[in-house]
Amino acid sequence: MDRLSFYAKKGIPFLFLIDYKKERIFAEPLERLKNIYFKTPILRNFTPPYKRYPKILSKEPVSFDRYKRAFDEVVGEIERGNTYLLNLTFPTKITTDGSLLDIFYSTRAKFKLYFQDRFICFSPERFVSIEDERIATYPMKGTIDASIPDAKRIILADQKEMAEHTMVVDLLRNDLGMVAREVRVERFRYAHKIEAGTKELYQVSSEITARLPNWRQRLGEIFDTILPAGSVTGTPKRSTCSIIERVERYERGFYTGVFGVFDGKRLDSAVMIRFIEKEGEDYIYKSGGGITIDSDPKKEYQELLEKIYLPL
Repeated sequence: MDRLSFYAKKGIPFLFLIDYKKERIFAEPLERLKNIYFKTPILRNFTPPYKRYPKILSKEPVSFDRYKRAFDEVVGEIERGNTYLLNLTFPTKITTDGSLLDIFYSTRAKFKLYFQDRFICFSPERFVSIEDERIATYPMKGTIDASIPDAKRIILADQKEMAEHTMVVDLLRNDLGMVAREVRVERFRYAHKIEAGTKELYQVSSEITARLPNWRQRLGEIFDTILPAGSVTGTPKRSTCSIIERVERYERGFYTGVFGVFDGKRLDSAVMIRFIEKEGEDYIYKSGGGITIDSDPKKEYQELLEKIYLPL
């Protein structure tokens, strides 16, 4: 984490990755990057040489029975008051007619990362942006197929989705309050469209801001305090992360961690979701969603499956 503060304080443009458990941290000046490509709203380091439009040919997800056992464990913990919201995820083995680099070049997303032929992500979710003395975060919770009649009104009126989103907003307000001042919710639950393979989704987000003076000198400390991201863990964070460890029974690794770039003045970062990892010759797509007391296991399982797509 100290390298984040060092490069930011010196004004050196750099890329950083932090895994879900904050155990593996990569931070390197942009001029030293090798076999690493990225795109963010403030900076990118590649021009796509081609587009092949690869497809996912098959999926081997966790069985519904295995998912339901984990889901029931989570609901039991909610009933005991140990968590109120938990983001439950699983890996899915996929086959595709393209390489990781093919998929990276062809997919459309606000944030994209290709990391040394080990994994890629094409994330729609910004984590934090920092410019001047202002930090902002944009939690995303709640999706619906945009082709459904009156979809925007339906998702914004859904009480289960409202409760889940409100809990994440409260968590991230608290996280920012530990490192910054004058925390405010600028926009609460606004729906916007994102590409999801062959269809469009409405995604529900909020915008939370705060004042963050002298952030370059303590950038590593800031990220150490506010990670892992609340939108991909749950609340309360500490006990929820412990439950996740027990019920998921696999290593998330860099999935649901964050990556970001500092351009010498500004910083932008994303939560690493929509994530494909290479394990030997296999491709593993990791996905999931938030569980509350009102969640339906069949709907949540279907959401996990629907998030396995390429936004081409």
